[in-house]
Parts: sequence; structure tokens; C-alpha cells
Amino acid sequence: MGKLSVIVELWSFLKERKKWWLLPIIFFLILLGGLILLTQGSALAPFIYAIF
Repeated sequence: MGKLSVIVELWSFLKERKKWWLLPIIFFLILLGGLILLTQGSALAPFIYAIF
């Protein structure tokens, strides 16, 4: 059981419970987390923090 099983479990939950409104929230959180990981320790960090 790895990361893929979590994604499959989440997808089955969304499909079964008809919680499609959660998809944009999950997508935004993943995007924001990726942005934080990519800019960690970079010269762009002060500009990213200014946006928020």
C-alpha cells in the first residue's frame, strides 16, 4: 500500500459520495504544496511570499 492506493481511495470516495466540489480544493492544495517545495531555498522565495 503506497501513495497510489491513497489516490485510488480518494477517487473512489469522490465518485461514490458525489463530492465533486472537493476536486478544485484538492488541486489547489497540491499546486500550492508543489510551489512551496519548488521555491524552497530559491531566489524566487521572497517574490512568492509577497503574493500571499
